[in-house]
Amino acid sequence: MLPKHLLVFLFFIITGSLFSQQKELQQKKIYSATRFEEKPVIDGVLNEDVWQDVPVATDFVMIEPGDGEPSRNTHRTEVKIVYSDQAIYVAAYLYDSTPSKIRRDFAQRDNIPTADHFFIDINTYNDGENQTRFYVTSAGTIADAKMKREDEDYAFNAVWDAKVSLDSKGWYVEMEIPYSALRFPDEEEQLWSIQMGRNITHLNEIYVWNYVDKSIGEFTHYNGLLKGIRDIDAPVRLSFYPYVSGEVNHFDSETSTAFNAGMDIKYGINDAFTLDATLIPDFGQTAYDEVELNLGPFEQVFGENRAFFTEGTELFTKGDLFYSRRIGDTPIGFNEVQDARLENEDIVENPETTNLLNALKISGRTTGGLGIGFFNAITERQKARFYNRVTDEERELVTAPFANYNIFVLDQQFDQKSSVSIINTNVTREGHFRDGNVTGFLFDVFNKNSSFNFSGEAKMSRVNYSESNKTGFASEFGVSRTKGKFRYGISHEFANETYDINDLGVNFFNNYNNFYWDTSYRIFEPKGIFNRYNIRLQGNHHRRYDPDIAVTTNIGSSFFGVTTTRFAFGGSVNYSTPFKDFFEPRKDNSFVQYPENASGGAWISSDYRKRIAVDSRLNYNKYLGTAHNQLRFNFSPRFRVNNKLMLIYSFDFMEENARESFVALLPKNVIFGTRHRQSIENSLQGSYNFNTREALRLSFRNFWSSATFENESFTALQDNGELQPYNYEVDKENDPDANFNIWNLDLSYQWRFAPGSEMILLYRNSIFKLDNQSELVYLESLENLFNEPARHNLSLRLVYYLDYNTIKNTI
Repeated sequence: MLPKHLLVFLFFIITGSLFSQQKELQQKKIYSATRFEEKPVIDGVLNEDVWQDVPVATDFVMIEPGDGEPSRNTHRTEVKIVYSDQAIYVAAYLYDSTPSKIRRDFAQRDNIPTADHFFIDINTYNDGENQTRFYVTSAGTIADAKMKREDEDYAFNAVWDAKVSLDSKGWYVEMEIPYSALRFPDEEEQLWSIQMGRNITHLNEIYVWNYVDKSIGEFTHYNGLLKGIRDIDAPVRLSFYPYVSGEVNHFDSETSTAFNAGMDIKYGINDAFTLDATLIPDFGQTAYDEVELNLGPFEQVFGENRAFFTEGTELFTKGDLFYSRRIGDTPIGFNEVQDARLENEDIVENPETTNLLNALKISGRTTGGLGIGFFNAITERQKARFYNRVTDEERELVTAPFANYNIFVLDQQFDQKSSVSIINTNVTREGHFRDGNVTGFLFDVFNKNSSFNFSGEAKMSRVNYSESNKTGFASEFGVSRTKGKFRYGISHEFANETYDINDLGVNFFNNYNNFYWDTSYRIFEPKGIFNRYNIRLQGNHHRRYDPDIAVTTNIGSSFFGVTTTRFAFGGSVNYSTPFKDFFEPRKDNSFVQYPENASGGAWISSDYRKRIAVDSRLNYNKYLGTAHNQLRFNFSPRFRVNNKLMLIYSFDFMEENARESFVALLPKNVIFGTRHRQSIENSLQGSYNFNTREALRLSFRNFWSSATFENESFTALQDNGELQPYNYEVDKENDPDANFNIWNLDLSYQWRFAPGSEMILLYRNSIFKLDNQSELVYLESLENLFNEPARHNLSLRLVYYLDYNTIKNTI
């Protein structure tokens, strides 16, 4: 017999699907493109014959801050679209009666500053869900992103071109989007959906071509239609991105050099599906990880900085089962090396990462709305090496076996706004190491008039060890109202005690049975001093699944608002009942009881159009009836020196007092202590843009954190979660105090010398220190840090884009 929670889950799946049986009829604008065989010169000057006597898309309407008001007569927008056998071309006339006020901040690709900009969204399958957005700013910066409703994924990078010009009447955009940058069905006549928009920064207004009802559904549900594109064939979508890189590394009086070469390949299997592969990848110039002092029970999770794992991965991230940093992560046996060291042995080598040999992904969507994705990556075997001082012999220990990582996804979209998905992830390791397999079923369904959304997941995990197996289950279900000013929703999350996706995903904890609810009120047109605001009230109740134990209950409220002068501010308050923490003890089925707590916070963000703007945030949390409290403060000013130079500084401060924290796990006791902690982080981001293709960038971060335990404050955890005094002897070997300091500085010059091609020269400086001198204040710790050897790295990377069609026509 099925468990009750699974029966309820299946009932809601069936019930939710009944609400989406037919399309909602909407009034859509229609534009018919004109065929021209003569390619216009892409220079932003719209004086060619190709743009004469072409239908005009106009009558744009406001989306921000108002709701459907017609565009000003002084700021008309007109767009023309033509096409050829090779590409689609767009001309935008963005009139402005005060051209001196047009913001023209320079930036590099995929960075949209506070400059005026124009965008066009193209959904070649007219499915209401997935589309590609192409941006052009008034300074000529281009950006592109894959869209999933309101989310924009800028990791997507297509090869296309655009130029701008400016005169006394306004500014103008000319775009060329090759068919190789799009995927479209193999049909005689295309039916695409499009949306076009314009941001007028100095007026703080955004206009779109097809009206968007912000009170119902999602932005992508309101595209207009693009017709008239006939008899076009998808080109052979085959491109190569060969690279060469070299680096010089200097650390602790030793200098080394390295040279790498490899290639990324993109191949269009057919009109809908694309193969991406990386051969002998090199990730030496990826951004540094923002490492912190981690004293908690869970690993620190980092963002993905490797382009191959961020571009075109929207199918593979469904269900949150894919944490790409697992591929090339710390070897699975890294922490076991110290214990494996024999008497008289030294550890000569213990690699901290595994090498990626190659990876590929295939993804696309059929005309019937079925998305299919396949991902595969292979990592190399890693070994630790030991040297025996007595026998003068070396031995090896495999810490990471040869491993294969695999993902398969099916995602069926329907009704132009709903989807059902199945995803499977698998990790197979050579030899007697654990393997992992996870399968998930997901649905995301809107009802007929987009007023309600039903979403859910059911996921099964299986971990195979050399002598045993472990199977787990997790589920989620939620219902939310997506129409009107007043909205609400409820949801439920469940996982049994054996649910584990950590071979290719991340789950910090399992064995939970949690309930959530929220309600909110928002406005869609300016009211009083506000352009928009949102008031929210939410709560949740967390339980342990086995045994069935209440963990905590939370209730809170938050406010978000943006004024007519573009000043944003907000805040929140929250109250939590006593909390049973089952993870801080680091021992199965044990928990420590923390008292009830109350927290509050506030934040501000000033107008980014000003030369100087500020973001700041303050949060305070107090555990009632105890000395335990936490304060967090952030202050981040930004200074726009001119339209080419921007500096952003950030200061973060955290202080936590009198927290009862884990110290050690003894054979018969779990030891806790009263911990005080401070953290300070300083960072600076700077960029100087010579133009929209060349820039100097500075990225600096210094993070310091110190944790000190009170003397004679140690306790032993009891079965009921309480702490009793315990005589714990501290010496040099088991001192729990910690002092952590890290410094990273990246200075780079980037030159995009041709579409898809770039050169990056990077200088990197880094210093790291971890000890138990927690009595040192920040400046003393920083002084100690500079006594450590610094790592200096200078690297040059060159990537060149080669298109098969260009090569064929040249030969």
